[in-house]
Amino acid sequence: MADAVKTFYVDFQESIDKMKEYTPSMLQGFSQLFTKVMSDGALSLREKELVAVGIAVSQRCEPCVKLHVKKSLEAGATQEEILEAASVAVMMSGGPAYTHMPMVIETLKALQD
Repeated sequence: MADAVKTFYVDFQESIDKMKEYTPSMLQGFSQLFTKVMSDGALSLREKELVAVGIAVSQRCEPCVKLHVKKSLEAGATQEEILEAASVAVMMSGGPAYTHMPMVIETLKALQD
């Protein structure tokens, strides 16, 4: 399973490269928004990434879960913080979010190997 998670990141980067070619304006606009929002402000980047993990689980966005778990770790979040943020999403969203908790755990394990 760890290999599948790691393969995701390679495949996703290839998708970004295709978007650069086919939809450069959209990618540039989204990148600017992402960069401005996901910088330290009243909330730290670490806190914002934990919020993003919770939203990703709540919205059942598999790519978002993998991307924001990784970004949370890179921003200094601990495994416990990530799992707690995801748990809040389960509490707020119920069963559909609950079914995505294994993906959070698998992603954490793959990134820590």
